[in-house]
Amino acid sequence: EAGELLHWTESARGSLALILLFDQFTRNMFRDSPRAFAADGKAREIARHMLSRGFYDELNAVQKQFAALPFEHSEDMDDQKLSVKLFAELGSDEALDYAQRHLEIIEKFGRFPHRNEQLGRESTKEEEAFLKTPNSSF
Repeated sequence: EAGELLHWTESARGSLALILLFDQFTRNMFRDSPRAFAADGKAREIARHMLSRGFYDELNAVQKQFAALPFEHSEDMDDQKLSVKLFAELGSDEALDYAQRHLEIIEKFGRFPHRNEQLGRESTKEEEAFLKTPNSSF
């Protein structure tokens, strides 16, 4: 948060490490709390930086999946479309399916309803019905 590790963004592996920290660690360390999503913007910023600097292309397929996750986790439609594009290029049907499911939820609701409670957002009746369906959250 203090920016002490920003020099890590000068390499592919360093950037990936920061994405893991901001996207994955926070989701697991602060599960069921708004803090789980607090660093999402920073993770997306670093992921965009990786794409613009060509660092993404230096990664292997598994690393690329982690580098693309900040876009999949975003509630922004453009990020969702980028996520699907990146996962389609990787050739993993399972990973692409997850990306497409995320995009479909954003298309339908404009947000991830399963985050509403943690973020103090009121769910619509349509979102409440969706949340009762099997496999509605990740």
